[in-house]
Amino acid sequence: MRILHLSDTHLERTDAPNKHGVNATESLRLMLAELRHQRGVDAVVVTGDLANDGAVEAYTALKELVGEFARGLGAPVFYTTGNHDERVAFGKVLGSGHPEPESVLESDSVPEPEVSERAAMSTVGGWRFITLDSLVPGKVHGHLSRAQLNWLRALLRRPAPQGTILAFHHPPITLDVETQRVFGLRNPEELAAVIQGTDVRVVLTGHFHLQLFGFLASVPVWVTPGVVNRIDLTTAPGTERAVRGASASLVELGGATGPLFHTFHARDPRAHETVYELGEERVRSLVRDHG
Repeated sequence: MRILHLSDTHLERTDAPNKHGVNATESLRLMLAELRHQRGVDAVVVTGDLANDGAVEAYTALKELVGEFARGLGAPVFYTTGNHDERVAFGKVLGSGHPEPESVLESDSVPEPEVSERAAMSTVGGWRFITLDSLVPGKVHGHLSRAQLNWLRALLRRPAPQGTILAFHHPPITLDVETQRVFGLRNPEELAAVIQGTDVRVVLTGHFHLQLFGFLASVPVWVTPGVVNRIDLTTAPGTERAVRGASASLVELGGATGPLFHTFHARDPRAHETVYELGEERVRSLVRDHG
């Protein structure tokens, strides 16, 4: 199983630079152009923050760009929500996030179906793809609801022929970085209790705009860097800097030495230029306001 994993495209409602001067659509086009030579790709997974402000126009542009790219590979695309996404607009354009889902979360706790959590399951070549919805409206951090965890637990009771790939936005692992601890998944221990001892082979996430690898309940967790920019952790403790440079990942499962993870970086003449830089006081303010 070969998966191209992208995240954090942050497309705007128009094809124009964002407030930091980065054209997110051009970053995505550049990344997809760099990936055009990949062969044997079985699926494309895009783990959230698809649209920067939840605009229908942004989801439409994303679906067209990534869809055209994936059709050239003969691979399905699976999308998840992120904290910048909006469920109604997401659903209007992308539905459940799966082209032909075999199972979709149905929650009695949300009376309006159009704003319900976007979680679904599909099978590709004997591998089960499950996407979850860690979006907490109006918040930066993520949380997986009890309804989703119960639905996931029920699905995992029956192993898939090859195994399960779990994808959502907020990482359940963090470095010793305050923003990651505060803005990541808030209930990783509840997810760990559900996936421990099951056929989940890998958890794919995004959100941190950098690459990171770890384990949750002995399951490999991969955080792919962002398409719109990446976070540079060489800055002084308590500060944050984002730099230009679109990135994506290749995930290989099922081999004797897998899982394998490889990161691609688009050839951008302005790569590594500073997009924004936050001092200690600004970071403390963000943590205080959103933590």
